[in-house]
Amino acid sequence: MPKLKSHSGAKKRIRRTGSGKLAFNRKGRSHLLMQKSKRQKRLNRTKLMHSSNQRNLALLVPHI
Repeated sequence: MPKLKSHSGAKKRIRRTGSGKLAFNRKGRSHLLMQKSKRQKRLNRTKLMHSSNQRNLALLVPHI
């Protein structure tokens, strides 16, 4: 049986939390932060994947 390969785009964006859930970073937190409002920066924090997407994404990145 062939090796399982991770989806290269997904493994760059998704990580597993300590409790085993999948999380991802939202857009807009990498640069030019001085001109962005506090609200905009606050809303762009890490977010957990919805439970209905957990199974499909776990298949994309089996080795995380």
